[in-house]
Amino acid sequence: MPTHYHYIIAGAGCAGSSLLMRMMQEDFFRDKRILVLDHSPKNSNDRTWCFWEKGSGLFEPIVHHRWPTLQFYSDSFSRELNIEPYQYKMIRGIDLYDHVRRMSAQHGNIEWRNETVKLVESGSDHARVVTDQHEYHSGYVFNSIPFRDVQAPPSGESTNGYYLLQHFKGWLIETTGHRFDPGKATFMDFRVSQENGVAFFYVLPVSTRQALVEYTLFTEQLLAEEMYDAALREYISSYLQLADYSVLHTEFGVIPMTNLRFPLQKGRVVFTGIAGGQAKGSSGYAFRFIQKRTAAIVDSLVRKNSVDLRETLADKRFRLYDSVLLHVLHHRKMPGSEVFARIFRHNPPQRVLRFLDNETNLWEDLQIMRSVPTGIFLPAALQELGS
Repeated sequence: MPTHYHYIIAGAGCAGSSLLMRMMQEDFFRDKRILVLDHSPKNSNDRTWCFWEKGSGLFEPIVHHRWPTLQFYSDSFSRELNIEPYQYKMIRGIDLYDHVRRMSAQHGNIEWRNETVKLVESGSDHARVVTDQHEYHSGYVFNSIPFRDVQAPPSGESTNGYYLLQHFKGWLIETTGHRFDPGKATFMDFRVSQENGVAFFYVLPVSTRQALVEYTLFTEQLLAEEMYDAALREYISSYLQLADYSVLHTEFGVIPMTNLRFPLQKGRVVFTGIAGGQAKGSSGYAFRFIQKRTAAIVDSLVRKNSVDLRETLADKRFRLYDSVLLHVLHHRKMPGSEVFARIFRHNPPQRVLRFLDNETNLWEDLQIMRSVPTGIFLPAALQELGS
């Protein structure tokens, strides 16, 4: 017979771990049986999350590094950005996994199993999870596992939607001398070839000798592996002016950038993470949106013992903004480098960060819109409104 739990968390990446962390902070869940399922033991540093935040957040104890100052570069505009009261923060995947696992060991009601999830579905009074080893039932399943290749749009979706990929390859490099300022991070550097689409670099120094250098693109197709490596070598040589360095760690990732709808919830199955559409359509940023979604889930369970996620008017508003930018990028009506350059040139960085977090008000939205050419963006907006 299937084993029953109050809650099942399918996927122990950022979204599943964040949800579990929030559950452990609430007395409401202390007598609830919680099962965490993931095919991986999560014992490797498979990714890095960077995000901006005011004050201390949920994972403050494991913030690997933080920067009070960001640098923006493009051919038409460059500036050093003081982002106070925000800080730009980095969390390593292995630190998050270890931290959550260590905290959960203090809770006897939480069980972990390394199994591959094959199916999640909702019934009228319970949810069902089938793995390669067992079948489980629960009151709710919180699923962050995408059951399809994120490199391709879902089959049968409307052709009115856009589906770009944010893909990136990063090298953690170490130099022989003290070549970095660990108080400043390069947030976007567009002074590189835009031949393949929107492309820029991050440079995230974690000490005077070590930095994560990441090549990021917004395109419809991935590059050949050697093209990422060639771009990294060229940038490190030409812009960082480094010849003597070693590569300590490599990471690669792909995130969908789309205005296609991801499910919020299907009955007793609640979607989180990339599978729940928490990657912002026009930028790919996900960490802060995951934190908002998991906080809302926990709050709803504590208050109502149920979850009923709905799209708000603000959600619809920002989804329209995302669609407009995706329209402009997809149809190549304006280079993405120039879009971001104009926005950062004409707005304080705090407003830009709030906008990227979907937290600006209508007046602030108008200021952002005034930064970009009306003749390009207004027709795109009208077309997206009518689609």
